[in-house]
This record gives sequence, C-alpha cells and structure tokens, in this order.
Amino acid sequence: MASLSSLLLLLLSLSLVHFTLSIGDTHITERKSLEIIIGGGGNPPPSPSPEPEPEPEDCPPPLPPPPCPPPPPPPPCPPTPQLPPPVPSHPPPKPPHSPPKPPPPPQQRPPKPPGQPPLPRLGFESPLLEKVFPVLQAFQKLVTHDPMHILDTWNGTDICSKQYYLGLECAMFPNTPHKALASIQFNGYNFGGDKLVLRNFLDKLDTVTIFHANSNFFLGSVPEVSSLKYLFELDLSNNKLTGDFPASVLKAKNLTFLDLRFNTFSGCVPPQVFNLDLDVLFINNNNLVQKLPSNLGSITALYLTFANNRFTGQIPASIGNIKYLQEVLFLNNTLTGCLPYQIGKLNLATVFDVGFNQLTGPIPYSFGCLAKMEQLNLARNKFYGTIPEIVCDLPSLKNLSLSYNYFTQAGPKCRELIKRNILDVSMNCILDLPNQKTARECAEFFMRRQTCTDLKSMFLIPCGKNPNGAKLHQERLEVEEAQASSPVSYGVLTPEGVRNR
Repeated sequence: MASLSSLLLLLLSLSLVHFTLSIGDTHITERKSLEIIIGGGGNPPPSPSPEPEPEPEDCPPPLPPPPCPPPPPPPPCPPTPQLPPPVPSHPPPKPPHSPPKPPPPPQQRPPKPPGQPPLPRLGFESPLLEKVFPVLQAFQKLVTHDPMHILDTWNGTDICSKQYYLGLECAMFPNTPHKALASIQFNGYNFGGDKLVLRNFLDKLDTVTIFHANSNFFLGSVPEVSSLKYLFELDLSNNKLTGDFPASVLKAKNLTFLDLRFNTFSGCVPPQVFNLDLDVLFINNNNLVQKLPSNLGSITALYLTFANNRFTGQIPASIGNIKYLQEVLFLNNTLTGCLPYQIGKLNLATVFDVGFNQLTGPIPYSFGCLAKMEQLNLARNKFYGTIPEIVCDLPSLKNLSLSYNYFTQAGPKCRELIKRNILDVSMNCILDLPNQKTARECAEFFMRRQTCTDLKSMFLIPCGKNPNGAKLHQERLEVEEAQASSPVSYGVLTPEGVRNR
C-alpha cells in the first residue's frame, strides 16, 4: 500500500513539472514577441534557452541563476526549475496591443548665419520675387495675342532666369541682399487682348526701375504710379492708350524718361510736367490741344518732341533756358508768331524742327550761335526776308530746310550750301533760283504779311559776335542781291516793295 502511494505521488509530481515547463515556455515566447514589437528594431530575437536537465537525486539545491547581462537588450533569464505556484483555473491574459512606433526625431537644420534673409517658399529666389509672381500671372491671363510666343517661356518660379520669363530682368534690391524684378522690356512684342490694360499691372510693380512697352496694344489709361518710387524710365509709346494726358506721372518723382508718343491722349499737358527733372519728354503724335506753356523753359530735358499734335500760339521765350537741350521737334502743329531770339542760346542743340506750322517773320540772327546744329528745319511756314549768311556759315550743318516759305534773298554762303545739297530753298520767292513760287503768289503774301512785335530782337546775337557788324554785312548783302535781281520785276524782291504796291 505504501508503494502504491509512492507511485501516485511520483506521477503527480511529473505532471506538475511538465505543466510548469509548458507555461514557462509560453511566457518566454510571449515576452520576446512583445519586446520585438515595442523596441525590436532590426535585431534578431535571442534563441530560447534550452530546457534544464532534471536534477539527480540527493543533490544539493541548485545555485541561483546568474544575473541578466546588461542591455541592450538583455536576454530573458531562464526560469529556475522549482515548484510553480498554484495553477490558475484559466490561462493568463494576453499583453495589450503595443503602442505605435514613435516617429524619428526631425532633423534639425544648421543655424543660419546672422543677417541672412529668410528662406523663400515654393522655389523663389527672394520674398520680393514671390510677392510679384501673382501680378505676372494675372497679366499673363490678359494677353490673348502673343505672336512672338514670349509668354510661352513664363513657366515655373525662376523669374530671373535668362532662359525663362523673357522680357523681365532682375537686380539686387537697394540696401538688401534680395533679388527683385527691376526691368520690363516689352518693346516690339505686340502683346494684345480685349482686356489688356495697365491697371493692376504697372502700378503693382513697386520694385521696377524701367518699364518699356513700345509697340503693343495696351488699352485704357495710365494708372497711378506714385507708389513706383524707383521708376526712372516709362515708355508707353505706340499703344492704344486714351484719355487725358496722364497727370499721374507728376507723382513719379524719380522719372527721367517719359515717352507717350503715338497714342491718342487728348486735352492739355499740365504745366507741372515741365517742372519735372526729365532728360527725355516725347509726347508727339497724340491729340493734345493747347498753347505751349510759358514755363516750357523750366524743364531740364535733353530731348523734346511735341510734333504732330495741335499745339498753338508762340514758342515761349523761356525755351532759351533749357541749357542742355539737344533736340527739339515742334513740326506739324499750328504754332504762330515769330521765333524768339532766345533760341540762339541753345548752344548744345543739334536738331531744331518747326516745319509744317504757321510761324512767320525773319530768321533771328541769333541762330548763328547754334554751332552744333546739324538739322535745322523751318520748311512749310510763312518765314520771309533774307536768309542770314551767319546761319549758312554754321560749321556743323548737314541739312538746312527752308522750302515752302517766302524768303527773297540768299547770299554767297547760302548759295554754296544749295550747290552742296545742304540747303533747300525750293518754293520761295528767290526769283533768280529755280523751283520758286510765282511772282503773283509772292506779291499776295507780302501784301498781308505779319510782322514781329519785337523786330529789333531779330538782330541780337547772344553768343558774343558783333551784332552791328553782322547787321551791316547783311544789309550790304541785301542791296547787292536786290541789284542783281533787279531784272526780275513785280516788286517781289523786298517786302517793302510788294507791300507798297
């Protein structure tokens, strides 16, 4: 009976040992799985420890297990073979789901050097270029006619590229390290569109210094440009712009170049325009109707063109104050009166053109001071008298056009210029020369000719030459020419003779 009890106890002990080992293996396996999920990385899991061999009988109790090795990551210690605690009636609960793997820490950029501008977004070189980008996009949508396919190059955000965005030029913005849109060069592009206007385009380009848009099809009026404090050159010539003269340009304080020719601006030019510090003012070929303002001479321009408008009245004497003036064109207006002698003070002028007007009187002797004059056009007016020899003696003359007037005398120096095809006196009243008006035409003119209010000023020479000597020489020439032309009757050789008939 005792042996039977011993046998039963032995069987019970063996089953408990087997159960304990199974539960221990499961626990080890599940722990390893949890470790891989939470921090597992790429390291392979450690292999499970071998199952301990059964201890021999009558051996001393086993030594405690060695301590676990230090991380990372420590392998799980094998369980000590000993009697387990009482077995629970159900299996242990599974570990909860592991939390998601935390994202890697963001890579920190190296610190920026002090004074460096903030990094632009979306690939722009600078925040100033990013600011102007929507303005360019809006303009691009207005253009429906682009025969040269210029806007096909407007792709991406590299506004300053030489391959893309043709017609635009960039430069460093003053006193900053930023690049900015500095120049618009649309000359000759023939951009067109039913809604192609300058408003919300030109007035939004607050970093631009040059805006050239000659020969396009811009419509409407010129917008306010007072905010364009860096604008130096504005060329809107040969477009379809209308309305009054754009007085908004008066607020562009740094403007030095203004070209509005070949549009249909109407009305008057504000006198304040001539107070601007302009080098160039081109307003020809418009619909401007007014008298030339008395403060014309306040302008500092090198080049002035008023041609092909409807300016009236006399040329103001103040014109002589424009000391750096090089070229001035008044042709094809309705100017009247006599030429002021102060024109002779324009000693840097190379071009003076008043052709196709209704000016009258003799040529002032002061024109003999225009030493650099190359192109002098007084054609198709009502000038009369003797052509001053002092004018024909100008050293730089390449073209002197006096055709379709009422001049009666030409001296030796002037006739020499006629032979050299420099002077054109066709259709005058010099009856011993070919291609002149008829005697009747000349007589009718001198019967109603206009005189100058200050006739004495016609003999003034402001450049220091002796006016009396010149005057005596000219009077002597007139007597000689009158005697030479005496066979030609009808009293048309001198104004006095025609007038007294």
